[in-house]
Amino acid sequence: MTYEAFDSWDESIPLLAPEERPPFSAQNLGGRSPLVIIGDHAGCGVPARLGDLGLAREELTRHIGWDVGVAALGASLARLLDAPFIAQRYSRLVIDCNRDPERADAVCRVSDGTCVPGNVGISSAARAARVAEIFRPYHERIAVELDERIARGESPILVALHSFTPALAGAPRPWTYGVLHLGSAPYAAAVLSALRGALGPERVGENEPYAMDGTDFSVPHHAIARGLRYVELEVRQDLLLGDQNIIQVADFLATIFADALRTQQA
Repeated sequence: MTYEAFDSWDESIPLLAPEERPPFSAQNLGGRSPLVIIGDHAGCGVPARLGDLGLAREELTRHIGWDVGVAALGASLARLLDAPFIAQRYSRLVIDCNRDPERADAVCRVSDGTCVPGNVGISSAARAARVAEIFRPYHERIAVELDERIARGESPILVALHSFTPALAGAPRPWTYGVLHLGSAPYAAAVLSALRGALGPERVGENEPYAMDGTDFSVPHHAIARGLRYVELEVRQDLLLGDQNIIQVADFLATIFADALRTQQA
């Protein structure tokens, strides 16, 4: 399927048709855990109006299109921990929900060597539609969840789930998990300590394979701005291939997150 020519974008027509899925899913919102789990890149859908962004299906379903395995992992963790899980359904190639929408790379034209034709030369109106109908509702739902819990006197902890490809641009990535944080972050530090205690320091990166910096949006916007504890966790994608592997990783991480939480409450 081709995509609509963006030089003729009709602002009077919604990006998401009424029959399409909402931009996010929200599971177990009544969960009693203080952990609030989010998945910025959990889905690889593309609105029908954008067709396939000019890409083959194999491109949309590899790591440039989404965080492989995160949707199933987050759902399993929500069940095991009795925590809410709010997940973006549409591809990061439509709009990257872990980027400030004002950044040029929020709608990337090239990702890991692949040109995204549907993102080349889009109008400001076409870009604004992606922000308004996909990016903003997702982040508004996260904000509501956190603010409602704070209003009840709770202290929510944000858990941002991501996954990373085992090799990028030909360079292997030896870590199985990465814990990302910006400055002092007590819960992230507790998760890092628990992971390294279980697996050894060489398998768990601190701000690897990515460093939390000015490119990140969700954790700084939702957690750091509210003074909340958080962790951004990267899981290597080959650990999440197949249902059984996802179950095993979820069981392991549920223990890690719970142990880290106990150290925070001690």
